[in-house]
Amino acid sequence: MINSASLAFDIDGVFADTMSLFIDIARDEYKIDNIHYEDISSYYIGECIDLEPEIISDIIVRILDGKHSASLKPIEGSARVLRRLGRDGRLLFVTARPYIGPIHGWITETLLLDPTSVEVIATGSFEAKVDVLLGKNISYFVEDRLETCFALKEKGVTPVLFRQPWNRMEHPFVEVGNWKELEGLIDFTR
Repeated sequence: MINSASLAFDIDGVFADTMSLFIDIARDEYKIDNIHYEDISSYYIGECIDLEPEIISDIIVRILDGKHSASLKPIEGSARVLRRLGRDGRLLFVTARPYIGPIHGWITETLLLDPTSVEVIATGSFEAKVDVLLGKNISYFVEDRLETCFALKEKGVTPVLFRQPWNRMEHPFVEVGNWKELEGLIDFTR
């Protein structure tokens, strides 16, 4: 069982359904309608989807800045579990995003929690996550990027891999396919 006080979360691909938003923006704003979620077999979209690099970059900037008409949605079941955790203490999200942008507001609005009970740290790189987690005494981190899981484990943070089409390689980590499975691993008694 994972002690809820020693647990933190990635945002994109774990809580926020960012890849679906990417697909929605491509369809709505670029009239590209041939991308499916399952097609995204690499964390780096340009490696698995045939799109101009400029379009990929523009869509990512729109996501980071919150400048899109499609709505960002939480991954199914995530809001309920995170609300449950947030009622009993502080929630920590650590993201490789280069800046927080509107994501902190989206999190607190989605979870209906006091913004002071949610901490979001943007590291700007995947590699910087581990130092933040260790500095916050976090032992477990829910992550969707497989390469980050290996780096976390090497430094003493236990990763829980959130299954996505882009992390389907062999690995030694505990893996969850949805938030109900993750909830079953958490000790909520603090």
